[in-house]
Amino acid sequence: MKVSELAQKLQTTAETVRYYTRLKYLKPTVNPVNGYKLYGVKDRHRMSFILSARMLGFTVKDIGLILKKSDKGKTPCPLVRELIELRIDEINSQLEKTIALRNTMEKAIKQWRNEPDREPTGNSICILIENYDEYDIKSNE
Repeated sequence: MKVSELAQKLQTTAETVRYYTRLKYLKPTVNPVNGYKLYGVKDRHRMSFILSARMLGFTVKDIGLILKKSDKGKTPCPLVRELIELRIDEINSQLEKTIALRNTMEKAIKQWRNEPDREPTGNSICILIENYDEYDIKSNE
C-alpha cells in the first residue's frame, strides 16, 4: 500500500508515516518502476505500534530504542517499564512546576487587582510586572 493508504488505514497523516520512514522505523519497499514506497503488513503493524506508543507518552527516541531491541529478537518489556516510569517522573515534575506557576499567577492577580494602572514611561512598560519582585504576595494569601 502507498503512504496515503497506510495513513488512512491508521487514521494518521501521510507526513507522519513519511517522518517515521525517514527515521527508518518503517522500511517500505520501493517500486522500481515509479519509485513509490510500498508499505506492507509489517510496516502497518509497526506504525500502529508507534502511534500507540506516542499516545502513551513515549518519545520518538524511546520508540527507536524499543524497536531496536525488538528487531534484535530481545524483549523490550523491561525497557518499556523503565522508560514509562521515567516519563511518569518527568510528568510529575512538570505538573508540580505548572501548579507552582498557577499558584504564583493567582497570587499575583489577587495583588494586582488593587494596584492602580499606570501609563508607560520611557523607563517603564508595565509597572505590575516590573515591580513583581517587590510585591509581598504571601501577605495576601
